[in-house]
Amino acid sequence: MSNVHNKPKVSIITLNWNGTDVTCSFLESSRKLLYQNYEILVCDMNSNINPSSQINAGNYPNTRVLVSPENLGFAAGNNWGIKQATGDYFFIVNNDTELTPDILDKLLEPFYNDKTIAVTCPKIKYFSHTDTIQYAGFEEMNMYTGRTHSIGDKQKDLGQFDTPGYTYGAHGCAMMVKKEVVEKTGMFPGTFFLYYEEWDWSMRILKAGYHIYYQAHAVIYHKESMSVGKDSILKTYYINRNRILFMRRNCSFMQLLIFTLFYSLFSFPKIVIQFIIHRKPDLLKAYLKAVWWNLTHKSM
Repeated sequence: MSNVHNKPKVSIITLNWNGTDVTCSFLESSRKLLYQNYEILVCDMNSNINPSSQINAGNYPNTRVLVSPENLGFAAGNNWGIKQATGDYFFIVNNDTELTPDILDKLLEPFYNDKTIAVTCPKIKYFSHTDTIQYAGFEEMNMYTGRTHSIGDKQKDLGQFDTPGYTYGAHGCAMMVKKEVVEKTGMFPGTFFLYYEEWDWSMRILKAGYHIYYQAHAVIYHKESMSVGKDSILKTYYINRNRILFMRRNCSFMQLLIFTLFYSLFSFPKIVIQFIIHRKPDLLKAYLKAVWWNLTHKSM
């Protein structure tokens, strides 16, 4: 067997925010990893209870807990972890996932064969329905509407997405990034805090001449929306604020003009009416606040 230290080191970076039990389940799945040259950085985002003692009591291999004095959000929180990581590759992964034993080996393989690859992403499947896909690559972002969709989402996995290849965007749930790429393109845009940050980074990576790769032979299981909830004020605010922010940062003049017209005439009234009909005043307030933020803040 080759010496473990002859293989590149992988820094597994995961955030924890008031979800230590979920994080410990994630760390339990790391015990089965076949790849050995790795470290795990659990980056706590100022949880109500410091998770260090509970996590350290688990004696998880190669694991360190880093506690931030404030909640930096997904984007800046992962950047904070990257800055303290020592690996040749950074595997940014949600704490509400379960790793499969060969995931690191499979995600590393494409990098060895293609120097233009900057990021690899696994096939993401739903933890609650292990035969169902959440992500098998992304469709190209529509630069007139700010919308895209995950290939294969909610489809039964019958092998129809078992062909690896380039894709348009990395999924923030699980993405392995080459250190060299971080040094050349920078990290997540911290201003996003949560949602759309991986798309902004993906656009920057592609513009730098690199590729993003969907590795169909690597699999991870995702317990979706464990951190912020499926219908939360936090999610409503950031997903809408950042959709507009992403477009402001990445569109050409003509694309932005068309998006602004589309959003003002169709998206905005539709969303407002839906919140009113379903009697969700708190979500309506969060949404209006998200739009107002873009009217009062610069995009960079």
